[in-house]
Amino acid sequence: MKSVSNSKRVFSVAPIGVIHSPFKRMKDCPFQGARTATVGEIVLKERFLPALKDLDGVSHLYLLTFMHSANRKRLQTVTPYGPEIRGTFATRSPHRPNPIGLTVVELLKIDGCRLRVRGVDCLDGTPVIDIKPYNPYIDAFPRAVVGWYEKVKGKGERKIDRSVSKLVK
Repeated sequence: MKSVSNSKRVFSVAPIGVIHSPFKRMKDCPFQGARTATVGEIVLKERFLPALKDLDGVSHLYLLTFMHSANRKRLQTVTPYGPEIRGTFATRSPHRPNPIGLTVVELLKIDGCRLRVRGVDCLDGTPVIDIKPYNPYIDAFPRAVVGWYEKVKGKGERKIDRSVSKLVK
């Protein structure tokens, strides 16, 4: 197994398309898209049309995006679940060293290279790097836990000014 010091390879990922959403500013984006009814449209590059074969029977997708407006230097953040500072890797914050977004969206319609989806939580114009079918038989882990969240769930989300997390470096 290679050590971390040997893993300095740089690689690139090219967008397969873009997502259009009603969110023009980061502060307008919901904290969790799956809990919203926001509809958006994924527009794929024409050359990816063959990759949509057999997607018509899929109800939900993993949407992987590149959160191009995120702060890539932030390693800690404040969540909507309390004032505590959390490590970025323990949260779903868009601000992270490699700002790859992961959202489960409901697939509503396929029209050529356009996918209409519900549950969007990203900025209009966000690059899409991949889509994958969500499979409840493979992807659902009902007994999975997030330690810190287990302690605060049930207390409800709090409305926070997203600028608060700017204080955390």
